[in-house]
Amino acid sequence: MPAPRELLVLGGTGFIGPHLVRHAVARGHRVTIFTRGRREAELPAGVTRLIGDRDGKLGALEGRRFDAVIDDSATRPAWVQMSTQLLKGSVGRYLFTSSTGVYYPYLTNGVDESTPVRVEATDPEDGSEAYGVAKAQCEREVMQTFGARGTVVRPTYIVGPGDTTDRFPYWPQRLARGGEVLAPGRRDDAVQLIDVRDLAEFMVKLVEDDRPGIFNVVGPARPLTMAGFLAGAQAAVGGTGSFTWIEDYEFLSAQEITDSVPWVMLKGNDMGHMSARNGRAVAAGLGFRPLEMTVRDTLQWWQSVPTERREKPGFSITPELEARALAAWRARGPAA
Repeated sequence: MPAPRELLVLGGTGFIGPHLVRHAVARGHRVTIFTRGRREAELPAGVTRLIGDRDGKLGALEGRRFDAVIDDSATRPAWVQMSTQLLKGSVGRYLFTSSTGVYYPYLTNGVDESTPVRVEATDPEDGSEAYGVAKAQCEREVMQTFGARGTVVRPTYIVGPGDTTDRFPYWPQRLARGGEVLAPGRRDDAVQLIDVRDLAEFMVKLVEDDRPGIFNVVGPARPLTMAGFLAGAQAAVGGTGSFTWIEDYEFLSAQEITDSVPWVMLKGNDMGHMSARNGRAVAAGLGFRPLEMTVRDTLQWWQSVPTERREKPGFSITPELEARALAAWRARGPAA
C-alpha cells in the first residue's frame, strides 16, 4: 500500500466522487471533501466535510494543506482559476477532471493527448463546443498555475452504478425487459465508455504515483462496436429480446433518435467521437472491468433508485418513441 496522503476532493457527492472517496479511503488515504452540502452520499467514516461554494465562497479551504487536490466538480474556468490560485501554495498536486469533449469537433479519428484543443468558441449556438471549450480553459488554468504539479484526465462517457444521468442506464434496463429492441446506428459504429470505478481508481493511482500530464481515460480495453456492445450487454442481463437494427441515420434523425450512450451518430462534428486513443493512460496503469460487470452492476443499482426516477426517467429513447420508430420502420416495407 502507498504512504497515506492528505487528499482534498472538490466535489465528492455526485457520480464520480463517492467512488473516488471510497477507493481513496480503502487505500489508506485521509480524505476531505468540499461541497455545497446539498447532496448526501454514503461515504466512509472519517471523511472530513467542508461546506462552501466554488463560485467564490472558498473560505473553508483557507489555511489548510493537502498532498493533492482532485477537482471533480468544475465546468467553469472561473471556478478553477479561483481554486488553483488559492491552493497553489498549499497542495502538492492538482488533478483536474476534464473530458474528451475538449476534442470537439471530432473531425478526425484517433485523437490523442497531443491533438490541439480549442480554447475559444466559434459557434454560440453549439452546446457541445461550449462545453469542450470551457473544459479546455479549465485545463489551461490548472497547467499554467501548477505546471509539472498539474494532472488532467479526459474521460469519455462515464458509466456505472450511481450514474446521475439517465443516459447509460437505459440499455441495461431495456435489454433486461426484452421484446423487440430498436438497435440504433450501424452495427460497426464504434462506441467508447469508461466505468466510473475504473476512472476513480486511475485518478487515485495518478495521485499516488505523483504523475503529471494529460491522459485520455477511455475504454474498453479493445475496440468495441455497437453490435458488440449490445450483444455483450444483453448477455450480461440475461435478456432474450430480438434486435431490429435501424442503420439509416436520416431515418433515425427524423424519428428524433440521434444518440443513446454509448452510441452517437458518427458524422459531421461527431465523426471521430468514439476513436480517442488511450495508450498513454493504459501505460500509466488504467485498468478496465469487463463490460458485463459494468452492465450488470448498473442494472442492479438502477433497480434500487427511487421509484419516481425509474418511473419517469430521462431516457433518450422512451418506450413510446421506440414503438413509434419501429412502426414507421416496418411501414417502409422491404426497402427498409
